[in-house]
Amino acid sequence: MRKPDDCTLTLQQYAKIKMEAERALKDANAVGQFPTPVPDIMRAANVHEVEEDVLNESFVAKLRKEVGGTLRKALEKVIGLFDARSRLVFIDRSLHAVKQTFIKLHETAHGFLSWQRDMYAIVEDSKQNIDPDVADLFDREANVFASEVLFQLNGFITEANDHEFGIFVPVRIGKKYGASIYASVRQYVSKNPKACAVIVLNPPEPAAGFGFKAYLRRVIASPPFTEKFGELSLPKFFTPDDKIGAMVPIGGRKASNKREVILTDKNGTEHECIGEAFTQTYQVFILILSVKALTSTTVLVSNG
Repeated sequence: MRKPDDCTLTLQQYAKIKMEAERALKDANAVGQFPTPVPDIMRAANVHEVEEDVLNESFVAKLRKEVGGTLRKALEKVIGLFDARSRLVFIDRSLHAVKQTFIKLHETAHGFLSWQRDMYAIVEDSKQNIDPDVADLFDREANVFASEVLFQLNGFITEANDHEFGIFVPVRIGKKYGASIYASVRQYVSKNPKACAVIVLNPPEPAAGFGFKAYLRRVIASPPFTEKFGELSLPKFFTPDDKIGAMVPIGGRKASNKREVILTDKNGTEHECIGEAFTQTYQVFILILSVKALTSTTVLVSNG
C-alpha cells in the first residue's frame, strides 16, 4: 500500500494550507521576491532563527528535561527544532544550505499554523519528519506549507510551463527560488498539467553480474499521469539491462539523452513515453512524459 505523503492531503486540507502560505507570503511582502526571502517569512510569522550552531544532543536533552511531557520528540537525530515558548527555530548547521532553507520553513509552519503552534512546547524534527513519505498529518501540513511558500504557490510551475518540457527546467528554475534540485523536480512533476512522472533512484552501486544496481527510492507522478496509469509497479532496483536502468548516468555523466519508454495504462493500452535522466550525485531522477497512445496500426521506430 502506498504510504501517505505530502500529496495525500485532501483537497480541503490542501486549500487550507495554501491559504496560510499565501497569507505568510503577503505578510512578508515576499510575493515575486527571488530567491524566496525566508528570513522575511520567518519575521512575518514571528519566529526567530538561532544562527549559532547549538543543536546538539546535550542541548536537545536539556530542552527535553525543561518541558517534560509537552514535547513532540523525534525518533532520530534532530535536524530542526521549534521552541514554541520563545518562538525560536534551531537548525542543524551541518546540512546543505538548501536543505536548511526547507527545514526553516517547516519549523516556521509549526509556529505559523494556528492549530499547530500551541500543541507542543517543543517540536523536534528529524529526517523522518521532513521526508515526503511521513505518515503524520502534523508534519505533512508543515511540509506542504514550506513547499507552497518556497515555490510561491503556483509561481514556480507557471514559470516552468513557459519552457519546453524537460528535466533541466526545474533544475534551472529551482535555483531562482532558492530550492534544492530534489524539491524543484518534485514540485515540477506534482503540479504539472502533463501526464508525467519522475522515478527517483539511489545512486548506482557496483553489483557483480549486473554492472550496477540503482535502488528505487520513490515515484512522484502528476495527477494526469496517475489518472491514466495508476500507481506504477516497479522493481526494487534497476540495472543497465532494462529500459529505465539504461538511462542512469554513469562514468561521471550528469545526464542521459532522451529515449523511448513504453508504459501500459490502466486499460491495458500501451503508450509511447519519452524518458530522460539527471543526477546531482545524491539521487538519480528519471523523468518520463507520456506522448501518445499506441494502437495496433501504430509503427514505432526506436533509436535505441
